[in-house]
Amino acid sequence: MLIPARMSEAEEQRWVTVMLDKLAAQESKRLLGDTELAERAERLSEQYFDGRARPKSVRWVTNQNTRWGSCTPSEGSIRLSHRLQGMPEYVVDYVLLHELAHLLVPGHGPRFWRLLEAYPRTERARGYLEGVVAADRLPHSPAAREE
Repeated sequence: MLIPARMSEAEEQRWVTVMLDKLAAQESKRLLGDTELAERAERLSEQYFDGRARPKSVRWVTNQNTRWGSCTPSEGSIRLSHRLQGMPEYVVDYVLLHELAHLLVPGHGPRFWRLLEAYPRTERARGYLEGVVAADRLPHSPAAREE
């Protein structure tokens, strides 16, 4: 990556972060199908939960507009909102891990959050999702008027 020499170190770091996030988003835009999503969940469970979280089904859904994902532990089913498609991989992985953790701990108590501490990008992914929600709530500015 080429960066103008006039950029400060702080600007350079910010720019690198922005570009890495864009690259990650491009990569995740190669839409994962349900099969690939289930395989990804299996790998994440192995890596972070010693394979203990074993969903029976993992799939994308289009009827979740207020949640990023949901889990029904009694059925072993995980559903992710289609709104995650195109977001950086670490964000999708976080939501998958969040739902996988529900297969092991149903609520959002301390034990649940301790499970997610194993994923090093938890806080960053949560911040990204909070930013998306906040941006959706911003008033849309009218188009600039020509004078």
